[in-house]
Amino acid sequence: MGGNMGQLGIQTCESLAKDKPFDPVEPPKRPTSNLIMHSMAMLGREFCYAVEAAYVTPVLLSVGLPKSLYSMVWLLSPVLGFLLQPVVGLASDHCQASWGRRRPYILTLGVMMLLGMALYLNGDAVVTALIADPRRKRIWAITITMIGVVVFDFAADFVDGPIKAYLFDVCSQEDKERGLHYHALFTGFGGALGYLLGGIDWAHLETERALGTEFQVMFLFSALVLTLCFIIHLCSIPEAPLRDVTKDISPQQAPQDFALSSDKMYQYGSIEKVKFGSVNPELALQGEKNKNSAGQSRKAMTMKSLLRTLVNMPPHYRCLCISHFIGWTAFLSNMLFFTDFMGQIVYHGDPYSAHNSTEFLIYERGVEVGCWGLCINAMFSSLYSYLQRPLGPYLGLKGLYFLGYFLFGLGTGLIGLFPNVYSTLTMCTLFGVMSSTLYTVPFSLIAKYHREEQDEKVCH
Repeated sequence: MGGNMGQLGIQTCESLAKDKPFDPVEPPKRPTSNLIMHSMAMLGREFCYAVEAAYVTPVLLSVGLPKSLYSMVWLLSPVLGFLLQPVVGLASDHCQASWGRRRPYILTLGVMMLLGMALYLNGDAVVTALIADPRRKRIWAITITMIGVVVFDFAADFVDGPIKAYLFDVCSQEDKERGLHYHALFTGFGGALGYLLGGIDWAHLETERALGTEFQVMFLFSALVLTLCFIIHLCSIPEAPLRDVTKDISPQQAPQDFALSSDKMYQYGSIEKVKFGSVNPELALQGEKNKNSAGQSRKAMTMKSLLRTLVNMPPHYRCLCISHFIGWTAFLSNMLFFTDFMGQIVYHGDPYSAHNSTEFLIYERGVEVGCWGLCINAMFSSLYSYLQRPLGPYLGLKGLYFLGYFLFGLGTGLIGLFPNVYSTLTMCTLFGVMSSTLYTVPFSLIAKYHREEQDEKVCH
């Protein structure tokens, strides 16, 4: 009797393995319009990022931030992101909100971006209007501006993860690749618009006289663009809420079917197909144990376990993460200080001199030209995101990745050796190659690795 039951269980498992009961149904093909709407969040985010990259250094210097605190402003946001992103990402993975897993977090982070911009672009003007004492005014202006920069940086860096996860959750493999290319295209387009806005001399236009200071004009445009783009993004593709599979299983089915659903306890986005049948009771019992252990692992998730996961990840993922970390470190260091480099090194201006002095006006001119350079970078980033598709079959994803890093290193090296206006602006095209590479190739590699792992599981 026991032998017959064991044989029956083996045959049933073999049958289920052949039928692939746990394979998720492929999400439907998304229209191009949906993918474009989804990419609007990247346009709004990068538009505001461009405004920050162009103006945050001059803003911090203009409020009198001591040089000793300058590095701390940029350090706080990455540290907060490192500590909180894994925790919030885990919470997002198990979020059961009726609106979906990702969109509530994207909306929250969008509001935080607006708050951060309001603080660092308007903080000095608000403090000047409320506080008369020069010493107290300087302290409060520095404090509010620093808080605004940290909040904006944290939210802008953080929101990229949920946006990419939202795309991967609701799209097929083909649409994921198309969506990533649209993301890169609109990232470059948004950056170009933001840097173009920063390159305009608002002091000689009626707009500044009507709306206030140059920074207030920038905030108004940035807030409008960000709000509109995030509304379009959040309405782009329906996101099904996460739900517990066991709620859809009747009590009569539960005992024998539990093993089938234990590893797929939660389903999301697309419908999971499960074929029910008779299963060995021992397998059902094992499924119950798996369910309990899975629940305990979610409850016991700590920073220590997350760090252990990072250390023990597969080698190809670890190499990709390390190279991505190095790439972003180099790229952001260049972007954040580029306009200041143009103002001080290329144009020989002085941001610490009096605001009506010739040295300060020369520095501001260098910042404006730096914005045009970053605009060139963003436009070339959009162009290169399209060139990646025909280059892909010849170079491969890893070849494209190496090319982006190599050209970026070449461009920054030449700018350091020949710091004049024309060579610097020309080399900005190579920054665009790096930007497009960072926004597309690593995610395409992750999707490729995941697909290979899934294919390997099916074969085994």
